[in-house]
Amino acid sequence: MEPTARQEPRPTVREAVLRLLRDLNIDTVFGNPGSTELPMFRDFPSDFRYVLGLQESVVVGMADGYAQATRNAALVNLHSAAGVGHAMGNIFTAFKNQTPLIVTAGQQARSILPFDPFLFAAQSTDLPKPYVKWACEPARAEDVPLALARAYHIAMQPPCGPVFVSIPADDWEQPSDWVEPRQVSRSVAPDPHVLAQVAKALSRARRPAIVAGTGVDRDGAMDLLVQLAEQHRAVVYTAPMSARCAFPEAHPQFGGFLPAMRERIVDRLTGHDLVLVLGAPAFLYHVEGQGPHVPPGVPLWQIVDDPQMAAWTPTGNSLVASLHLAVDALLQAASPVKRAMPKVAPCPAPVEAGSPMSVAFVLQVLDEVRHKDDVVVEEAPGSRGVMQARLPMAGADSFYTMASGGLGYGMPAAVGVALGRQRKGLNGRTIALIGDGSSMYSIQALYTAAQLALPITFVILNNRRYAALQDFAPVFGFAPGEKPAGTDLPSLDFVSLARGQGMEATRVENPSDLSDKLRQALQAPGPRLIELVVV
Repeated sequence: MEPTARQEPRPTVREAVLRLLRDLNIDTVFGNPGSTELPMFRDFPSDFRYVLGLQESVVVGMADGYAQATRNAALVNLHSAAGVGHAMGNIFTAFKNQTPLIVTAGQQARSILPFDPFLFAAQSTDLPKPYVKWACEPARAEDVPLALARAYHIAMQPPCGPVFVSIPADDWEQPSDWVEPRQVSRSVAPDPHVLAQVAKALSRARRPAIVAGTGVDRDGAMDLLVQLAEQHRAVVYTAPMSARCAFPEAHPQFGGFLPAMRERIVDRLTGHDLVLVLGAPAFLYHVEGQGPHVPPGVPLWQIVDDPQMAAWTPTGNSLVASLHLAVDALLQAASPVKRAMPKVAPCPAPVEAGSPMSVAFVLQVLDEVRHKDDVVVEEAPGSRGVMQARLPMAGADSFYTMASGGLGYGMPAAVGVALGRQRKGLNGRTIALIGDGSSMYSIQALYTAAQLALPITFVILNNRRYAALQDFAPVFGFAPGEKPAGTDLPSLDFVSLARGQGMEATRVENPSDLSDKLRQALQAPGPRLIELVVV
């Protein structure tokens, strides 16, 4: 009788998940620990890192920045219903940013779920919808590793975005099976027939306009876009509310930023005979408008990797494709005609110092003293127009903000970007340019930055008000000078707030001190906060 072959013991869910994460090059977990997810971290391996955030929305913001900087899905671990609820603001932002996140949440043990136990999540997969691409609570404990593998591939497939897996607390010790690594295509090739039509339209145009958005940088197509613009002598505009730098803003063919208003977009694009939109909606509006979406008679072509975005575009034609593949194909297919070089936009005149300091003066000085390798993470919506004029971004991976308009993203995202750049061995400092009102949504991010000694400078623009709301009020019928209720913010002390979380900080009110203090904050070995009192 032949001896029976010895059967290898099956791995636990925890062992299978950890090996899967290693295969996916994920070794960092962002979280704020709660009871139902503690079993995940028993015997936590030394080759993994747990990044603590002091509130769940902060945790998701950090993971978002990290995923964008590393170009790989980031893993976020949350508590059950309450923790996911706290995190929803930045889950919404991650969805709008098209950031690949694997969001896991603890769930109460399966054995007591029939009794509606304390801290369980009823209908757990419904809670994060509709702002995740996929949500699952596996039917069996042994299915957890496969569910996480599926979640990763869905998160990384275009359009990228967050996914959600609810995991009962008693699943981690159950037997499971290893998940073998797989390759899944993450690029969408352009339809050759449709691409040929785009190329033909571009070749025929005499004064083409390119409107570039977040997808250009996200798909690594920035250098290709520069070549395409130079080849065709096209003016390149940044799409409304773009969450990343879409084109080098000091380039002579950069035409500026389109506003999120229909009539003003048409006005800016008047004079062009073709509009080619790359990696952006056509168009994103903030207020209602009337009339056409592009100048009458001007054809519009859009290339995006999101079929939903292509479907709701109200005019023109759309091609669904990954931007790096589509722009590269256009470089080969479109034959430039003889065109005049577009006029160079004039640089804004220098701003003189004043007391109190203006935001324009502050950002002008920041532009002078920052290093060319520094990156900016911004959440100062009341100062964004001034930033666009005074703080030009260099190109790929130089700028990050939120596509959602939801506050509370910028400070933790800066932590994640700094961590991601550190992991990739990149030089330069992360500059978090944050409004005073915005900072209070996620001020806990300072603690994580201080604990990890990250190379971040938090620049707080303290104008003691929600400037964006006050400036925007006339659009909604407020009389000149009339302030909406609840939009003043007196008495905030950001130096004390930073020091209370372990970070050195300074306040600047005198413009003669600004340059030296900014240099010190940008050259410090660890994180610093500098509060700038502005008008």
